[in-house]
Amino acid sequence: MNFVAFERAKQGTGASRRLRNSGRTPAIVYGAGAQPLAIEVDHNALWHALKKEAFHSSVLDMEYNGQVSKVLLRDVQYHPYKQLVLHVDFQRVDDKTKLHMKVPLHYSGAEESPAVKVDKCMVTPVVTELDVTCMPSDLPEFIAVDLSGLQKNVSLHLKDIKLPKGVAAKTRGAQNNPVLVSVVAPVAEVEAPAADAAAPAKGKGKGKK
Repeated sequence: MNFVAFERAKQGTGASRRLRNSGRTPAIVYGAGAQPLAIEVDHNALWHALKKEAFHSSVLDMEYNGQVSKVLLRDVQYHPYKQLVLHVDFQRVDDKTKLHMKVPLHYSGAEESPAVKVDKCMVTPVVTELDVTCMPSDLPEFIAVDLSGLQKNVSLHLKDIKLPKGVAAKTRGAQNNPVLVSVVAPVAEVEAPAADAAAPAKGKGKGKK
């Protein structure tokens, strides 16, 4: 994906407010050993781009002063209640340096799995995005996960999936093999015993004195 950036001459709270009023969003580009670059981008174009998953997880082409640079979206600040982007941070991409990114997981095939089709299990995604490290050229837009082989009461773990070439998952501490998708069998319903309608009424059957 690509976007167009423009030079931001003035900085500060007042300048940023006037910039937003004019339909532009202040932003900054940092990293790769270069000085931070203050830029501005068209707000409407940015707003629509932010709705696309790929804009958050892909290497972006930034057009600036007639040149194209590779960057990543790193942070977005939204207005508390208005449909307004207040500020955006981008990071320059070095082709020779590994990236650390969150990549979305796209699950499919659960309805065709034995767990769902035969055993009527409940399949619940626990993780929707994965921390990964890779070279910029290997960064996937998303990671596809096939759930058609799910079995009853057998949850899907990180080590059960195949990651794209050149991509490694980054886990924390003891969570080196986290659950990605849980599979739980349905709870069997136990019917309560019906009340004995034929039970004798209290005192019935006793003879007269």
